[in-house]
Amino acid sequence: MKRILIVEDEAAIREFEAINLKRAGYTVVEAGSGEEAIDIYDCDIEGFDIALLDISMPGMDGFTLCKELRERSQTLGIIMLTAKTQEMDKISGLMMGADDYITKPFSPSELMARVDSLYRRVEILSAKQTKSISDEITLGEFALNIRRRTLTKNGRNIELTQVEFQMVDYFFNNPDTVLSRTDILTKVWGTNYFAEEKIVDVNIRRLRMKIEEDPSEPKYLMTVWGMGYKWNSK
Repeated sequence: MKRILIVEDEAAIREFEAINLKRAGYTVVEAGSGEEAIDIYDCDIEGFDIALLDISMPGMDGFTLCKELRERSQTLGIIMLTAKTQEMDKISGLMMGADDYITKPFSPSELMARVDSLYRRVEILSAKQTKSISDEITLGEFALNIRRRTLTKNGRNIELTQVEFQMVDYFFNNPDTVLSRTDILTKVWGTNYFAEEKIVDVNIRRLRMKIEEDPSEPKYLMTVWGMGYKWNSK
């Protein structure tokens, strides 16, 4: 079952989202606040594939909820709903661990395109984890294990979101090769995903904070100005 948790304090918007998602075959669980969402998530025994979070909610806002959910699961797909004029909300949400964002107001087709795209990525990653072989790639002090979905540096585990893991997987399969933002966007988010390429830059920044000793002076995940990014294996 494709299960999604909708967290929205405005009942009309929540109903709009729920109706469209149910029509597309998703099992929908609704929460009217961040606090209620945490209670639902912690008590749920079936698990969720995706969480759709509004940012502006009384009490626990979407940013705090995103952080709480990400601490509970690195594989949960998280989409933030942001206001059109709040550019920093998009970046802040991604830095908190969100995988994507949708700008209000949005159409049913855009909602479904974003949710379906993220669900496919979660599903692909889950399928890789069921492989019977270890599928480990080693680059210098890093080891990426596809089946266990782990990245280690000198034996120390580095927790990655599903987007970060897919990005590292792409880099590890193309070491010392410059990958453009378009390449990364297409590989990780899918060919039918239409969004600003800055979502790649924000995830690169977040990834550097986890793997680099000094993220401002990266040694591994390098920027190639005017071209894109590459993983330095030397």
